[in-house]
Amino acid sequence: MVSRAAMALAFLAASLAAAAAQEGLKPFSVTGDSIPASLTGAKGDPERGRAIVTNRHVGLCLLCHSGPFPEERMQGTLAPDLKGAGTRWSEGQLRLRIVDAGQLNRLTTMPPYYRIDGLNRVARSFRGKPVLTAEQIEDVVAFLATLRE
Repeated sequence: MVSRAAMALAFLAASLAAAAAQEGLKPFSVTGDSIPASLTGAKGDPERGRAIVTNRHVGLCLLCHSGPFPEERMQGTLAPDLKGAGTRWSEGQLRLRIVDAGQLNRLTTMPPYYRIDGLNRVARSFRGKPVLTAEQIEDVVAFLATLRE
C-alpha cells in the first residue's frame, strides 16, 4: 500500500508541475505553524479554489483527501478529510500546509505545492516551477476556509 501511495504521489507531483504557470515564487514569511499573509496580497476566490481541489488534473487533492464532494467518486483516504478544514485551521495554517507541509512534518507525504528547491526526482521540464501558482494557492485557501463543520 505504501509503494502504491508513493507512486501516486510521484505521479501527482509530475502531473501538477506541468499545469503550473511559469512564475517565480513570491516571497513569504512563516510564523509558527502558518504563513499569515496572502502570497498575492489579496484574498483568493473560493469558487476557483473548489475547482482546483476537485480537478483531477490540476489540484489532484482528492487523490489523497476526501471531502464534502458527493458528486466526486473515488476520493482518497490517505490524508485528512477536508470537511471542516476551515474550522480546524486558520487561513495561515492552511496556506503553509499547501505551500510546504514538510515544514510542519518532514515525513509528510503531502507534496509541496509552492516550493521549487530541494526536491528529488523532478522531471527536467518541470524543474524550477511550482505545482500551483500563488493565485491558485490563495484560491484553494479561500475555498478550504469555507469548509466549516
